[in-house]
Amino acid sequence: MRNLRMPMLAAAVVAAGFSVAATATAEQGESREYVVLYTQGASAQDARQAIESAGGQIVDENAEIGVATVKSNDASFQDKAAQQPTLDGAAANKPIGYAPPDAISKRDAIERGGSGGPGKGNGKDHKGGKRAKAKGVTADPLSSLQWDMKAIGATVEGSYGKQQGSHDVRVGVIDTGIDGSHPDIVPNFDPELSRNFTVDDETIDGPCAAEPDKSCYDSHNVDENGHGTHVAGTIGAALNGVGIGGVAPKVDLVNLRAGQDSGYFFLGPTLDALTFAGDHGIDVVNMSYYVDPWLYNCAENPGDSPAEQRDQKLIISATQRAIDYARSKGVTTIAAEGNEATDLGKPTSDDTSPDYPATAPRHRDVNNSCLSMPTEANGVIAVSSTGPTGNKAYYSNYGLEQTDVSAPGGDVYAHTKQPTRTYPDAILAPMPEALARAAGVNPDGSPKTPNIVRDCQNTACAYYQYLQGTSMASPHAVGVAALAVAQYGTKDKVNGGVTLDPARVEQLLRGSAVDTPCPTPNPFVYSNLTTPTTHTCEGTAARNGFFGDGLVSASRIISGQF
Repeated sequence: MRNLRMPMLAAAVVAAGFSVAATATAEQGESREYVVLYTQGASAQDARQAIESAGGQIVDENAEIGVATVKSNDASFQDKAAQQPTLDGAAANKPIGYAPPDAISKRDAIERGGSGGPGKGNGKDHKGGKRAKAKGVTADPLSSLQWDMKAIGATVEGSYGKQQGSHDVRVGVIDTGIDGSHPDIVPNFDPELSRNFTVDDETIDGPCAAEPDKSCYDSHNVDENGHGTHVAGTIGAALNGVGIGGVAPKVDLVNLRAGQDSGYFFLGPTLDALTFAGDHGIDVVNMSYYVDPWLYNCAENPGDSPAEQRDQKLIISATQRAIDYARSKGVTTIAAEGNEATDLGKPTSDDTSPDYPATAPRHRDVNNSCLSMPTEANGVIAVSSTGPTGNKAYYSNYGLEQTDVSAPGGDVYAHTKQPTRTYPDAILAPMPEALARAAGVNPDGSPKTPNIVRDCQNTACAYYQYLQGTSMASPHAVGVAALAVAQYGTKDKVNGGVTLDPARVEQLLRGSAVDTPCPTPNPFVYSNLTTPTTHTCEGTAARNGFFGDGLVSASRIISGQF
């Protein structure tokens, strides 16, 4: 996740350790930003007064769920806020200092295909091939590279000929943004509803002047990371004769940007995005991230300080409150399970947290009481990742208690050994042109990088990239859920469009998933890796820790026969 963390070929999450020289502390009088959670049932007026008494100043308030973004230059603000009877506490909302360059590249490595030697891939213009046709629907030029869509029946022979979704179905992408100008995104992009809930920070995202738009205040149709655009394309890239087709190629795509260019997802923006989704008729949201700075939030970990325990409790409580609010308004919440190759029912250690501020991550002993948020929040559908062979991907988290469904997310080592990676075994989806060109192109614009493909039709060209990760699996499940809303939803009298109760969407998604048994032999050895790893799958064919209730299916969910 972080982009869970982060897709694996893509996005970036920053892992920490910052330059001491760049660090300013609250003790020195520098202002810090916090998220403050009001006590359930407390009046907003009483909570505001409590914040002021603790030495804070409200800069933004989310009254619907009782949360405020607060600034304070009082070093003891968190302690004082914790003592207020109308406040549940305060958690830091922004880091101080600079992230080292290798922090991003290390997180990015899995999504982009792992670290090490070269990879096998196209790296050139795709000339296309024979395009399948059925029931008046024609596949897009790059459909032959979409093994993932074939795996779930999102093809012209499958769901495309029966149900492609509708702009009455609104899908929110809580991510690093969406490139609303991409040729495969623009037909379904919703500029009216799209919002940006965060602002890039020069201390972690780099100089504003160096960004493509020369600003840290990105517009609602910008993605300077690429992760969110990839996710959006998997969900709803249009069947328009260009590039690829998404799972639901006619749904409404809404950018709910909460992730920064660096891949950080702070608590405040994620809460605002979920609340906005509930208030504006969003039907399904994709959450391919975890809330910084803790991979696992432990309420009573003896290895954490009392202040850190309070922070983690608040992240759990505030995120759960936002999820509950969104679901109460008709939003189905779906999240990537994570790329740490860990049984989430039996986690033992966390060496990546906290990933800010100035101190480096440390080793933490954790257990199943520690939660990765929002993936392990109540009411969230957690998605594990599969590769082209149908097995769980080597990097994907799993767990009998945690995994609800599985979906294609790619596995570049499924058919080869290191150091050579097979990029076509990852997931191909749209990429912002500016990022493709920054990665390197030939004089004619064709890509130099093996995990990037360009498709040109007539005079229009578009770029696509191969990424892998549970961040790539989750949007396949989101697309299938969106098809269910289109197929079985009823008129939304409040927000327009259609709506379908999240509990019913989950029932349809899990019920239509294709039962997938644990692999044989079990425990399963991922022998294609430089260092082979072993994962144990618990459960039955009907439900197990690798695949949950099974592989999501676009064709089955709209047939109603399962």
